[in-house]
Amino acid sequence: MFFRTFRAEQMKMQHSPVWLAFFIFPILPVVMGTFNYLQNVDILQDAWYSLWTQHTLFTCYFFFPPLIGVYCSYLCRLEHLNHNWNAVMTAPVPVADLYFSKLISASMMVLLTQVWNGILFIISGKLCGLNAPIPTELAGWLLCGALGGIVICALQLCLSLFIRSFAVPVGIALIGGIGGLVAMAKGYGAWFPYSLLSVGMRANQPSGAMQCGTEQFVLVSCFYVTAGVVFAVLWLKKRDVVAG
Repeated sequence: MFFRTFRAEQMKMQHSPVWLAFFIFPILPVVMGTFNYLQNVDILQDAWYSLWTQHTLFTCYFFFPPLIGVYCSYLCRLEHLNHNWNAVMTAPVPVADLYFSKLISASMMVLLTQVWNGILFIISGKLCGLNAPIPTELAGWLLCGALGGIVICALQLCLSLFIRSFAVPVGIALIGGIGGLVAMAKGYGAWFPYSLLSVGMRANQPSGAMQCGTEQFVLVSCFYVTAGVVFAVLWLKKRDVVAG
């Protein structure tokens, strides 16, 4: 039953306008970050690492969280139309399968977005004339950032399940991303869910260690994902009758 539900979510994403956001949203912080790097190249002298800090400054706090919000809102959009939640909840589908199919679909989009971010980073570096070798840590930055993005997926899906508006959860994701910037500045980035994206991507210090230990990063991420799963499943079980 899970695979049928997951297949249905995949069909929902095919030929959807979400792919337009997928391609455009990551380009904007790359352009802004590259421009900022070129304007301060005399100060930012650590080549690829300096360029990465400028890219992630915009990506992690202002563009990627709302993009994840778009993914999650779209995955729940059909159910919110024409009282479709009532039809979905009366189908012989476990609510856990329903949520996990959406979470995995959104997580796959996050992974694809990270691949696209990596490609754009390399292209921009080459256009900037960086001749040094591409950092070997790049794959690790992107993978750990994806885990932080999955945390945001788990939370945004919870919001999108009970907020019928498409835009409101996206706006909350933007506020969360900005809140992540504040949390990082205050030293609480390793504990705030919307900061884990930047922690994983080493946004502030790519040439150094992660702000927290890898074990702590993984455990905190797993905690938030588990909390999102538990909340969503319990909410769906209790609110299925009034899901219109």
